Amino acid sequence: MSFRFSSCLAKVLCAAGLVWSVGAWAQAASSAPAGSASEQSAKSDTSASDPAAQAVAKRFGELFTDLEVTAARRTPYGIYEVQIGSDLIYTDEKVTWVMEGPLIDAATRRDVTRESLEKLGSVSFDQLPLDLAVKQVRGNGTRKMAIFEDPNCGYCKQLHKTLKDEDNVTIYTFLYPILAPDSTIKSRDVWCAKDPAKTWQDWMLDGKKPPTAECDAPIQQVLALGQKLMVRGTPAIFFQDGSRLNGAAPLEMVRSHLGK
Repeated sequence: MSFRFSSCLAKVLCAAGLVWSVGAWAQAASSAPAGSASEQSAKSDTSASDPAAQAVAKRFGELFTDLEVTAARRTPYGIYEVQIGSDLIYTDEKVTWVMEGPLIDAATRRDVTRESLEKLGSVSFDQLPLDLAVKQVRGNGTRKMAIFEDPNCGYCKQLHKTLKDEDNVTIYTFLYPILAPDSTIKSRDVWCAKDPAKTWQDWMLDGKKPPTAECDAPIQQVLALGQKLMVRGTPAIFFQDGSRLNGAAPLEMVRSHLGK
């Protein structure tokens, strides 16, 4: 999945002439101190406990009055991570430039931006509003997972094929229409069907289009939930142990999170 600013945020930053690309920042920050993954984690601070990060948040807010700064955090790369709602951007201590992500650790190839977003969007499984999801129980249903999916998502369909024969699992599907104009219509038709779980499987596995159906589908609630959990693409999988996977993960990886 790719990282992308909201169009509103991008316009504000570009208008100010302060947006750098990743490559431009990488050249400018080539002398930034390096460290191990554990050292990097230990050095990261939240604005609540770091006066310098608090100052960055204040300065950023003064420069960009149209944007509401949620938090600012120090990174181990000599720059600061600024959270604007559900977006993450990067800047220096004096906020003289702004970088659009994602931020990649060159030594480990880790997508630092994605990791931060997933941490910010973490949630206990029992706190998910599962009544907003299509529920499918297989076998004893003891293992549980929740997936944000778009009906037009090719990777979601690939994941369905991967999980087709997986037994003893309960799958909660949050219909998350973000990819195409008719995604919302298809999501509504699935939710309002007599048998939503079967209708969803028929569409994702066999391409059988759901018949038109009308009801009060919780589309907006699910979209708001996805934004809160930093779901930027589909599929996004949440497990009972609090872990999360993005994309069409292979079966063994899914099983390692589901447990036996």
